[in-house]
Amino acid sequence: MKLNIKPISVKLALLNFIEFAVWGAYLTSLGRYLGNIGLGPQIKWFFAMQGIVSIFMPTLMGILADRKMEAQKVLAMCHAFAGLFMIGAGVYCMTAGDAVAFAPLFILYSLSVAFFMPTIALVNSVAYNALGKEGMDPVKDYPPIRVFGTVGFICSMLLTNFLSIKGARMQETFFQLFSSGILSIVMFAYSLTMPRCPVNKGGEKQSLADALGLKAFTLFKDGQFAIFFIFSMLLGASLQITNGYANTFLGSFAADPAFTDAFAVKNSNALIAISQASETLCILLIPFCMKKFGIKNVMLIAMFAWVGRFAFFGLGNPAMPGVLLFVLSCIVYGFAFDFFNISGSLYVEQNAAADIRSSAQGLFMMMTNGFGATIGTLAAGAVVEACDVFNTPTNWPNAWYIFAAYAFVVGILFMILFKDPRKKAKA
Repeated sequence: MKLNIKPISVKLALLNFIEFAVWGAYLTSLGRYLGNIGLGPQIKWFFAMQGIVSIFMPTLMGILADRKMEAQKVLAMCHAFAGLFMIGAGVYCMTAGDAVAFAPLFILYSLSVAFFMPTIALVNSVAYNALGKEGMDPVKDYPPIRVFGTVGFICSMLLTNFLSIKGARMQETFFQLFSSGILSIVMFAYSLTMPRCPVNKGGEKQSLADALGLKAFTLFKDGQFAIFFIFSMLLGASLQITNGYANTFLGSFAADPAFTDAFAVKNSNALIAISQASETLCILLIPFCMKKFGIKNVMLIAMFAWVGRFAFFGLGNPAMPGVLLFVLSCIVYGFAFDFFNISGSLYVEQNAAADIRSSAQGLFMMMTNGFGATIGTLAAGAVVEACDVFNTPTNWPNAWYIFAAYAFVVGILFMILFKDPRKKAKA
């Protein structure tokens, strides 16, 4: 039997592959590099910045894509700037040598992520538009395409883990910044080959909110949407915790002679890549789970998976059998991340009006990767500092248990307060 794979599916698969390869080049390994150059206490600010810029940049770029410029062109523009600033960060670190200062690196990095973060929502908008033009169903046809984004993330992570430059693993050096920046430039060019997206400039008289593209914020008037967005923010607080601290945590075991040569310590990025491998399987479950269980139960699965993600880190260690708990933590991450992020994006796509979908996707990003990730990262940094893990690495489990307790409370509250909305009748 012949497989009926449309050309647009292949194009969108490659789009997702490159998009997330950009992120995977540094996201899980940056904390370890920062720790190596004496910026361990500042890790929270680097990852919080991803949240801070996500408060306004995805929404602004979504407005631009809805009202002024085709979404695929906005996507290309964002990657051009993101790539140039990330390469600039790499050049600074290379020239600074052992004297890397926080401020210059942080400024260049911040400018890069300010333009990168909106691209996650823009890729969704570009993909949904392309699938719609082909008469395809985003709920059924997009998750298998999105799998290739995770594959790209994994490939980029493994490259960062195993590639050695000048005798050092890339996960421990600034070369990961160059890798990410170059991939962004590639993404800039490739984005321009995507199908054209409509721009709703509107010829009729508009209110100020309509003219500025702020109509998406009216979704908060809908009780179900308001609760959905609030809990998206609360759950989004979990997103950057392991990105910022998992690799640093695993690297801390190197100080213990019993674990110095353990695979999980020397190849921490490769171990964490199991998380993304789990994603590839979980993404394929989304269409079935969305139809079978509904958005509430799918998000509940994600929330309680976060509990396992954090708790298993606290309970494990790099030696057998403790390392199996690390592996288990990585496996449940697929449910924690995908069942929330992708299902939430699909929920917004199905329930937001056609003329504000890019803006609504930006709003979803603002609540999760913006307010949620910022609050979560800074709070996590406070917890890590309170546990004094950089001076006393044996205190790391206490931090992970606190994170697990937070996710558990959020899950219970969501179970009580959120009512699964009925599916809208098809027009």
